Amino acid sequence: MTITTKENHMSTTTPPMIEELPPLRTMRNGSKQPLTFTDAEFNRRLTGLRNIMHHQKLDAVIFTSYHNIKYYSDFLYTAFGRNYALVVTQDSAITVTAGIDAGMPWRTSHADNIVYTDWQPDNLYAGMQEALRRQAISPTRVGVENDDLTVINSAKLQAAFPDIALIDISADTMRQRMIKSQEEIDLITHGARIADRGGEAIKNAIREGVTEYELALTGTEVMTHEIARTFPYREIRDTWAWVQSGINTDGAHNWATTRRLRKGDLLSLNCFPMISGYYTALERTLFLGEPDDRTLELWTVNDEVHRRGIELIRPGAICKEIAVELNEIYREHGLIKNRAFGYGHSFGVLSHYYGREAGLELRENVDTVLEPGMVVSMEPMITIMDGDPGAGGYREHDIVVVGANEGTNITAFPFGPDHHIIDA
Repeated sequence: MTITTKENHMSTTTPPMIEELPPLRTMRNGSKQPLTFTDAEFNRRLTGLRNIMHHQKLDAVIFTSYHNIKYYSDFLYTAFGRNYALVVTQDSAITVTAGIDAGMPWRTSHADNIVYTDWQPDNLYAGMQEALRRQAISPTRVGVENDDLTVINSAKLQAAFPDIALIDISADTMRQRMIKSQEEIDLITHGARIADRGGEAIKNAIREGVTEYELALTGTEVMTHEIARTFPYREIRDTWAWVQSGINTDGAHNWATTRRLRKGDLLSLNCFPMISGYYTALERTLFLGEPDDRTLELWTVNDEVHRRGIELIRPGAICKEIAVELNEIYREHGLIKNRAFGYGHSFGVLSHYYGREAGLELRENVDTVLEPGMVVSMEPMITIMDGDPGAGGYREHDIVVVGANEGTNITAFPFGPDHHIIDA
């Protein structure tokens, strides 16, 4: 029997307004802090967005995603059950943030800020309305991100603006983010360097008996310290590493466990330095002890695909054609059925819980032509099932910047059996 009491049943009625607790606040506490990029860089991004708005005949845009709020304002929110927004017009950009963050969103963004409180439900939408009211705008067409809005939040947004058309601009903003500025490329290059340092620290700590999670912590600590040294004014958050061993190598996103490494283990190290919301990565196959012939054969084939894939990343190349050509190498060796996922993806504002530029994936169904300023990974992987000779997952990952005439690999950590067979 279920008993519902007054104490454990949440009321659906609107609480009374308390004069001292308004729905919205201004909290310009302290002073603006150094941002991840220059003001000129954020103005470049906003100018690009406003060109999209002009083309789409939009009076405003309301962003709700981690990646676009971060990209256009430099503020990366922490949801914890609350929603956030960035309202952009032709003349202003204003974040709408939860009161629990106080003045930090204003201090750490290129935008102005409105704080909404918890005292009444859906004060976030009142903050959006206030952001437009400040610009004396009564919009008829507003851009939104349909790929981010839940059904419930989309309905709430439409209820807050009942007489306007909500126009999806997620694909347009994704295309803008796919072309990196030099400032972004510089940051990503630092990320690749820092990932290499994490990889080296993990490799040096590999020995029989150590746990996966202890090795992951070693790499995370080294990368975190280097991020703090290189970017002393930015938030330190979200950097992580995975170390997989034995059967745990079968998936690319298998988290580190308490499994202890054993002689004869196939290994994968994965380093992910997060710099102000910007993701970079290093992934490498290793072996503890002397690998058998089948393991060496599989490892060598995957490295052949990896080398060829790096060569194919250049301006004018088409994503799907890269995938098709690399498939042929696996097919020649009877391994096409062992492919695990696509061959690469874009970089930028990205993490395991936000972001992704789906239009810049090296997959058979993506028609995007590579252009200067794009940054993509090459990360082929095959998985051999447990019990079969050479069982486990083989994976490499490098980062390539597409330039005017060629691709430049900014990952320096070596790969292959010549470098990563570890004495047991």
